[in-house]
Amino acid sequence: MKRVFLFILDSLGIGALPDAAEYGDEGTNTLRCIAHEEDFCAENMCRIGLSSITGVDFLDPVKAPIGAFGRCAQKSVGKDSTVGHWECAGLISHAPFPVYPHGFPNDLLVRFEETTGRGILCNRPFSGTEVIKKYGEAHMLTGDLIVYTSADSVFQIAAHEEIVPPETLYAYCRAARRILVGEHGVGRVIARPFIGDPGHFVRTANRRDFSLPPPKPTMLDHLSESGLDTIAVGKITDIFAGRGITQSFLTHSNKEGMDTAQMLVHKNFRGLCFINLVDYDVLWGHRNDPLGYAQGVAAFDRFLGEFMTQIDDDDIIMITADHGCDPGDESTDHTREYVPILVYGKQIAPVDLGTRSTFADIGKTVLDLFGIDSDIDGESFARLLRGSST
Repeated sequence: MKRVFLFILDSLGIGALPDAAEYGDEGTNTLRCIAHEEDFCAENMCRIGLSSITGVDFLDPVKAPIGAFGRCAQKSVGKDSTVGHWECAGLISHAPFPVYPHGFPNDLLVRFEETTGRGILCNRPFSGTEVIKKYGEAHMLTGDLIVYTSADSVFQIAAHEEIVPPETLYAYCRAARRILVGEHGVGRVIARPFIGDPGHFVRTANRRDFSLPPPKPTMLDHLSESGLDTIAVGKITDIFAGRGITQSFLTHSNKEGMDTAQMLVHKNFRGLCFINLVDYDVLWGHRNDPLGYAQGVAAFDRFLGEFMTQIDDDDIIMITADHGCDPGDESTDHTREYVPILVYGKQIAPVDLGTRSTFADIGKTVLDLFGIDSDIDGESFARLLRGSST
């Protein structure tokens, strides 16, 4: 094996997990919701096997898929991006990150105010677009930071780029990250810059995530320690706090992520290229926009058709997700769903991988493909990819 290109289509769930009701997500299905939109197209993913996955009976089946296909259940507690990515990389989270449905404790905020020298607005769960509508003008008048959370384990800081330049906002996020540890160790501190005038505020593409470092070695650590390249595209570096990553490309959109992957496929490296495409989640899932989501999937599918022709004979493409975010759900939060696993390569057997019990099988398989033995969570399905049943 030379290279694995692992794409995370951020939030592309394919149906509610058996425990979805415990999370308020019973009946959700991100893919089914967007598949009814006129602009939806997943022809190349269906060629690999998307429409042949158990439960994806709402897409027209392909008689003879050309890749391996299946679905993965989430074994970690939660439905956060950090938890989902960590599990894909072989780390199951058995305890939930803390959440703050009533806002953050006053003592934490006092420490944050003392560190930044700025006051705080909001301190409640809030929609990211609505919070700047409500508090943006006050922020511009006072310089106070808009601090808010959601159903996920996040400490989000919104600030106007003319009042708080992005690099300063990132410094505030790093300060918050140092404060938010131990019992208050939220999954992510997120910078949410915005621009515009009152009544016309819009968030920019300068978002940054600051995650806790993984508590145990992941697929990335084992690959890099074995002398292989681990190239991160998008928010992967942020989610893993830079751990186990040899090269990083920060991107601001799906298009930038796909363009970066297109550039890297022509580079000579050996190892993993780990790519997150975040627009599905940020622009369309959280904003309950099924049409935009469908158009985004169609754009990736067009890219995929060309990308499949450009990989080398000993390369592999893997496509999966980190959770769901059903744009047809009444909430704007992540949804607890199965995620797809699609694998394509010139040496990959067209096989049904079935229902995997954990996302961690992906990370375990990547290491197995490179001949690396490890104790990360998960069970490898590499033998199935090679056409062996034993």
